[in-house]
Amino acid sequence: MSKKNSYSLARAKLESFFENKKWKPFPFQKKTWEACKEGMSGLVHAPTGTGKTYAVWAPALMEWMSEQRDCKIPKRAPSLRVLWVTPLRALVEDTTRTLEELSEGLGLPWNIQSRTGDTSSSIKARQRKKYPSCLVTTPESLSLLLSYPETQEAFSDLGAVIVDEWHELLATKRGTQTELCLARLRKWNPAIKTWGLSATLGNLETALSTLVGSHTKRVLINGDLKKKFVVKTIIPKDMEKFPWAGHLGGKLVEQVARQIEKAQTSLVFTNVRSQTEYWYHALLSVRPEWVDDLGIHHGSIDRKERAQVEERLRHGKIKAVVCTSSLDLGVDFSPVEQVIQIGGPKGVARLL
Repeated sequence: MSKKNSYSLARAKLESFFENKKWKPFPFQKKTWEACKEGMSGLVHAPTGTGKTYAVWAPALMEWMSEQRDCKIPKRAPSLRVLWVTPLRALVEDTTRTLEELSEGLGLPWNIQSRTGDTSSSIKARQRKKYPSCLVTTPESLSLLLSYPETQEAFSDLGAVIVDEWHELLATKRGTQTELCLARLRKWNPAIKTWGLSATLGNLETALSTLVGSHTKRVLINGDLKKKFVVKTIIPKDMEKFPWAGHLGGKLVEQVARQIEKAQTSLVFTNVRSQTEYWYHALLSVRPEWVDDLGIHHGSIDRKERAQVEERLRHGKIKAVVCTSSLDLGVDFSPVEQVIQIGGPKGVARLL
């Protein structure tokens, strides 16, 4: 069977999966699939929640399926084929779950694992002996991984690197760290494909160029899908003076509580951890009955507690969560109906 026919069978299997889910691929997803098929690198720019993940994940699976003889799927998981880099640990587990949904839905034996600062040393040691088919990690963990002498050989079958939430890394120290990692991977394998995902970027050409480096086969794919935002502002009636440090908006706790009551589930963002603690306790002081329905989430909280809060959010079993940026990057919490930002956001793109 020719490679073209094998790819057609793999594509048909993917489209069947979409149909069973009653989904219809967006034009930008189909365009990305075709670009990946041609061996191109690129940047997918589309609003949060429109399917950017499957736009770049599906081609990796289809490519592997088309390589199998007569498109017969073996029972054994392939070696490392995809590196998925994401800026937040909170995003890692959610991303891993999403990637597994498609690979399992297609009946593929792919092994998908994560590797972050939260990963136990025993799991990390096991991964170094045998890497999964897809590894979801952070820039810091990837940088450390590339320093090991055996990594180049272990990454010999790596075909694609996906950088999620590229706008969050671009023009930052962590972004530079990511660029250096990508440069090393391209030195090991010049044919490796690099794809970035982003929801809010200004200069798209610069973002694309920074991401793919010297890769000449590049493409910018813009998912021109409109999303409606309703923005409201809660301000005090009388503004005579600024509050003491750490008590920003403290007089508006009751009004914020009333706003939270209007939605099934809300995310209340603050800019620093101390503000998160302050607002969590302030809201409980005016709504003590929320003691079991109000959560808190930031990087200093134990991993198990963070995971419990994320799980309750995912299933709509919590009224609100007061959090920092640890929960602000495209995590799939569909029950969330509103977002409240305390004070000015760190950036307009981040707020959107």
